[in-house]
Amino acid sequence: MSPSGGSRDGDAAARSIAEAVARRSYGKLVALLAMRTRDVAAAEDALADAFAAALADWPARGCPANPEAWLMTVARRRAIDGARHRRIGDDVSNQLAILADEIDEHEAGALPDRRLALLFACTHPALEAAIRTPLMLQVVLGLDAQTIASAFLMSPAAMSKRLVRAKNKIREAGIPFNVPEREELPERLDAVLEAVYAAYAEGWTDPLGGDTGRRDLADEALFLAHLLVELLPEEPETLGLLALMLYAQARRDARRDAAGEYVPLSAQDPATWNAPMIDAADTLLRRANTLDAIGRFQLEAALQSAHVYRCRTRRANWDEVVQLYDALFAIAATPVVAVNRALALAERDGPQTALDALEPYANDPRLADYQPYWAARANLLARAGATAEALGAYDLAIGLERDPAARRFLQRKRMELSAANS
Repeated sequence: MSPSGGSRDGDAAARSIAEAVARRSYGKLVALLAMRTRDVAAAEDALADAFAAALADWPARGCPANPEAWLMTVARRRAIDGARHRRIGDDVSNQLAILADEIDEHEAGALPDRRLALLFACTHPALEAAIRTPLMLQVVLGLDAQTIASAFLMSPAAMSKRLVRAKNKIREAGIPFNVPEREELPERLDAVLEAVYAAYAEGWTDPLGGDTGRRDLADEALFLAHLLVELLPEEPETLGLLALMLYAQARRDARRDAAGEYVPLSAQDPATWNAPMIDAADTLLRRANTLDAIGRFQLEAALQSAHVYRCRTRRANWDEVVQLYDALFAIAATPVVAVNRALALAERDGPQTALDALEPYANDPRLADYQPYWAARANLLARAGATAEALGAYDLAIGLERDPAARRFLQRKRMELSAANS
């Protein structure tokens, strides 16, 4: 066979293999590339370059043992080069996309997961603390500004402005994104824990009761929390966060009955909870307690543990619950903690004491659109005999509730209150 004939045969074989890979795997390869930048067009361009490189390389060097992996590696490098030279779009997302690909290329050993590495990369000391967690939620975990704003009791417009300002500062000041060394992780941990928990809470909410995207988000957050415990096993707050999430996850499915209706914690059957998950949470919380450094997530986990104990034993422990809320409020004096503390106070000291505790927040703009505040207020006012005010609070809570099953639950409560006082 002549050399030219051999070359033609090699060209034909290379083209045949490339076409077979394209038919079988093109969509998957584009999706994998686009996951990093959410830019499908750029992913397709990079993959087209990789196929062209294959047709030039394979006839001369032979077809690789794993054509898909070869194409993915070349396309990823082309995508990195493209992102480096691109001057349009979101600079922060581009920087993190480049860093993500470099992590994949070089197998960064300090952190066991690319997303975890990117979360820590968003904790650069030059960034103000208040923006680190929202930035992670948007550019690493993919939440939109409206969802992030809700988690921080802010308007979407205010959160969007805050994120834009942060990205402008990153660009103008040339703040670099890099994965911190292992010894730097503890001092950067708080914002990462906040982001993981906020992502879990958003996924756990699941307004429609069967949203696979939210379930996936909750599962991913749980996975990241497990990794954080493996990475920093002597950090009590990582243990507390995972314990808190496991307590919540253990009763996730008990929030709906067989007909899909909402079931509040007080009416749930503890036998339907995931007992091994609760046992794992108990173990984590005990480990955290031995490390003698109390924190927000440990206290929130301890509160969940107290609720589990009360529901399982049917023994009131509201004094202990209020004490835990007092401790939590001392280190995290947020309106959300204040609302939950008031509900515990109502069980121990009566509804009027709880309403008095909430009085300082009556005109707090952060609570204007916070549904749990209005639901709690409606419940407390109804118990205190202030029916007209309670009905108004129920109206607001019902209007703000996104979960149809929870909305029906509130509507039934309102109807019962109205019927009892008609």
